Amino acid sequence: MSGIEPWLPGLLALLVLILAGIPIAFAMGLVGTVGLVLLLGPRGATSIVGQTLFDTGLSYTLSVVPLFILMGNLVTRAGLSDKLYAACHAWLGARRGGLAMSTAVACGGFSAVCGSSLATAATMGKVALPPMRKYGTSDSLAAGVIAAGGTLGILIPPSVILVLYGVATSQDIGKLFIAGIVPGILGVIGYMAAVRITCAIDPAAGPRGPRTTLREKFVATGGVAGVLVLFAIVIGGIYLGVFTATEAAGVGAFGAFLFALLSGRLTLRTLGEALSETASTTTMMFAVLAGALVFAAFVNVAGLPAALTGFVERVDWPPFWILCAILGVYLVLGMVLESLSMVLLTVPIFAPLVAGLGYDLIWFGILVVVMTEISLITPPVGLNVFVLKTVMPDVPLGTIFRGVVPFIIADIVRVILILLVPGIALWLPGMMG
Repeated sequence: MSGIEPWLPGLLALLVLILAGIPIAFAMGLVGTVGLVLLLGPRGATSIVGQTLFDTGLSYTLSVVPLFILMGNLVTRAGLSDKLYAACHAWLGARRGGLAMSTAVACGGFSAVCGSSLATAATMGKVALPPMRKYGTSDSLAAGVIAAGGTLGILIPPSVILVLYGVATSQDIGKLFIAGIVPGILGVIGYMAAVRITCAIDPAAGPRGPRTTLREKFVATGGVAGVLVLFAIVIGGIYLGVFTATEAAGVGAFGAFLFALLSGRLTLRTLGEALSETASTTTMMFAVLAGALVFAAFVNVAGLPAALTGFVERVDWPPFWILCAILGVYLVLGMVLESLSMVLLTVPIFAPLVAGLGYDLIWFGILVVVMTEISLITPPVGLNVFVLKTVMPDVPLGTIFRGVVPFIIADIVRVILILLVPGIALWLPGMMG
């Protein structure tokens, strides 16, 4: 290659293919395969690519993905989102900005059984938007809290992106799930604080909702008791070491089936829809993961991790500032790349460097996912914003993007806290059974 590092043309080719509209799973797989052929020859490349696809398709660890996706699809069709919002509204709705705060808490609760940011934003948009508009919550605040609250779907366990991160970095998925709990709760608190501050600046943005009696509050809370028990069993079982993350996924999917069956909303048609959606989502994620792992094999053989390590040694920056620079890269990439693709594209490159700097990869995974959350609501490719646009077609995109600004600030504060106090993410995993 006459002095040119072999990974550089590969990265440029990948960028060209993505800009040309080629699905990123196929773009990464194609570039990785061609690169391996050029570096190792057809026989070596075929061996690596074939083994990667075989291992991905038959991975026992990855059976977590369809089971947790099925769990989310079943509880969604059981009407959980309505019950969660009703319970949160009963306790918080009478406060100033209470309807928006209820939405933030309900998004966090729904994320605990859904695992998808886009699904959380779309579902809670349909559930929470009508009452917020009814009682005068401004469009910007309503859209902002739903879009931001939806991002919690990829952090609060069970999170599909944390599963894929764990596979890509060979980290314990159970520990990653537990590590996401406190940062997820911190995210809900931060969003509630953002609502409160917004309403303090502009009281008309979040009027009070109707008051409820104590009896009505407990009745509404009783409607979500079943799914709270399910979440406690799944996450508590992982935390106490009763079962692995994969076994927990099976327990969660079966519990969600019972929950949907007892709700009276499960029919053969809705069950078929849940299974079909699970299959299509799983297929998409496996394709992206397989492409990413093939591309990761190429960049490793081409020497990109070693080149990054050599660059770090030459610039002689303190490890903390190198980590900050990596997070800055995520912030920029998040403005133009979809979240799943961004994580799977960058983690194989950055994880060896971060591990070499002496940082914990569980902690780094939580930082990556929080940065990915921010990317879901930042322009120009804030996917949650565009999901909200379909729910609120009469509201300009500019209004929605203005509404998410306070929540982006809250997320940046959360990143700084996790960065400065690693125990926020590592305390619970360190106490696991």
